Amino acid sequence: MRRPTIVDIARAAGVSKGAVSCALNGRPGVSDSTRSRILEIAGRLGWAPSSAARALSDGRAGAIGLIVDRPALVLGTESFFMRLIAGVQDELRDGTTALMLQSVDDPELELTTHKRWYAERRVDGVLLVDLRREDPRIPALAEIGLPAVVIGGPMAAGGPPCVTSDDAGAMHEAVGHLAALGHRRIARVAGPEDFVHTGQRSAAFAEAARDLGLDRADVVHSDYSGDQGAAVTRRLLTAANPPTALVFDNDLMAVAGLGVAQELGMSVPGRLSIVAWDDSPLCEVVRPELTAVRRDITEHGRLAAALLLDHIATGAGSDLETPGAALVPRASTGPVPAG
Repeated sequence: MRRPTIVDIARAAGVSKGAVSCALNGRPGVSDSTRSRILEIAGRLGWAPSSAARALSDGRAGAIGLIVDRPALVLGTESFFMRLIAGVQDELRDGTTALMLQSVDDPELELTTHKRWYAERRVDGVLLVDLRREDPRIPALAEIGLPAVVIGGPMAAGGPPCVTSDDAGAMHEAVGHLAALGHRRIARVAGPEDFVHTGQRSAAFAEAARDLGLDRADVVHSDYSGDQGAAVTRRLLTAANPPTALVFDNDLMAVAGLGVAQELGMSVPGRLSIVAWDDSPLCEVVRPELTAVRRDITEHGRLAAALLLDHIATGAGSDLETPGAALVPRASTGPVPAG
């Protein structure tokens, strides 16, 4: 069935196209009774304003954008993004604003796509994830005037508003939990080194290790994938004097690391303790269940979308911090092995 137009509405109502346009756009030129009749017919026919036409008339696209720099197949395995997107969609549930989502595997393509979206009036603003040091997206989007909200941060003064979480506090809690169990050699399998949140977690990890007087606190970087998480774990566990505990930057790498430990005959938690970042159902279905840092990622997405809509409407917006994270101890962490 083709989409109804104002010509169809005018024909059904027995009025001119100009009268229909006035009625649908709330302009004077028609009586109240005619306006009501036109609106009733438009609703019955299933008419809705064209987003392209609306963008031409008032500059609004009625959509926000989110680009994730991950291959599509990898994105589908990261529960963090699935829950984040669910939160964004929950904030947009009234249907007046849509979410335009795209995955890429090239930072330059991401920036090019943002600029194309702006030039074609496809989005009114964008959510930025995986903030990098000296991130080129920030000055580029500011230059073209595309409103943005950063998920993660915080930004330096003068940058776009951010939705942040207390990663430092959560890291101190995770390391403190392991230290209380007697672990003195702890390694962290981290995300990409140039991500701002990776640097924040690494700084907190090092600070917690110093405060607790750990013997070793190594950080090895990965790409969040299960394959690299497994490769890094194997390298750590087969080295001389291996760590007795591992902290992973996401659930997928933690599950992969658990599999490697079991392949090597290292019982968890008898020989090795494991902590995952961002609790998910994946952490609960493996055996042993994984101790994990739990954050409300869905609320993270909802707050980010709400902040962006406000930023688009007002040009302002203050940084928001999501509710604090909590460590959920499970069977994957235990006392350090004797000897």
